[in-house]
Amino acid sequence: MQDKWENLSEDQRGTVIQLARYAIAGMIITILFAFAYWALATWGGVDPNLSLAIVFVIFSAISFVVHGRFSFAGHGGRDRPVQRGTKFFIVNIAGFLLNQFWVWLLVKEMGGANWWPTVPFVLVTPWVTFALHRRFVYN
Repeated sequence: MQDKWENLSEDQRGTVIQLARYAIAGMIITILFAFAYWALATWGGVDPNLSLAIVFVIFSAISFVVHGRFSFAGHGGRDRPVQRGTKFFIVNIAGFLLNQFWVWLLVKEMGGANWWPTVPFVLVTPWVTFALHRRFVYN
């Protein structure tokens, strides 16, 4: 294993470390996000799409701080925070729209339970947003 690590370029090692930190922080944030969505939609009686929108606003702020300070620490410049913040929220909106698609498809169209979209929330959307964050936000 040591040899494989040493064979990686500095950039590749940095990407692996960022992916690991993103996975740890992102997994915690995503699971809490999915639970909050489900709880609000199920126990709160809020429409699933509205529940997702409410939870998105709250967790976008949390995610911005955590990923900026932990997941992508040391990657890219930290100048122009307004530009970085704008890009961050654009990427998050892309993730939000993807998650709204899951809610629409799995709950509204297929008649599934409110928890069904939490599966792609946790297993699909984070991969998309990681790639977009790394490429466009923390570059």
